[in-house]
Amino acid sequence: MSAGDDDGSPHSHKIRLLMDLRLAGVTDTRVLSALETVPREVFVSDPFQEHAYDNRALPIECGQTISQPLVVGLMTQYLELGLRDKVLEIGTGSGYQAAILSRVARRVYTVERHRPLLDRAEARFRQIGLSNVVTRHGDGMKGWPAQAPFTRILVTAAARQIPESLTDQLDDGGVMVLPVGDENKQWVMRVRRKSHRLATERLLAVRFVPLLGGLGESERGANGASF
Repeated sequence: MSAGDDDGSPHSHKIRLLMDLRLAGVTDTRVLSALETVPREVFVSDPFQEHAYDNRALPIECGQTISQPLVVGLMTQYLELGLRDKVLEIGTGSGYQAAILSRVARRVYTVERHRPLLDRAEARFRQIGLSNVVTRHGDGMKGWPAQAPFTRILVTAAARQIPESLTDQLDDGGVMVLPVGDENKQWVMRVRRKSHRLATERLLAVRFVPLLGGLGESERGANGASF
């Protein structure tokens, strides 16, 4: 199928999206395979089904959003995942990012502060038969100490500074990817733990909502991201 061929079907939209993601820098074949095999339409709210394979964030329940596919692909790629990795995700949201991670890692532990979002994400995981995603309703700022250490950590909201509570749960040699900054300027950062030292690098300018502590049933905001 050429770049100009598009018959309007969901399949053709997915093919076009994958082509666009490759051109934009998502080159890891395992990440691309995950983006191809995970049905994004399952994680998109009904009114937006026709836009499931648009390269943009879309609204979901609780005033949140499902992140732009390019951001999902790049942040997953930045984790440098292997089949033996144990991943902690902070911010389950729709469940789409966790589903992508589940295709390229051994096990995913995901924490969500909004109970209704977590319930819906769990139903979606069952719907598509995921068996290596473990969920928890809780304060993502605290991570998941009982399951630590993790070889990889992914955070889906912007911290003003790299949270020590999460780096403490990162295994030696592990990698954490997260947006850092304020409402005016944010960057996706990659953090590598080397014994008791942390090495950081700045990778991508983005715009996420703030990483918040506590539980959030009554709080509203967006939990997705785009450039």
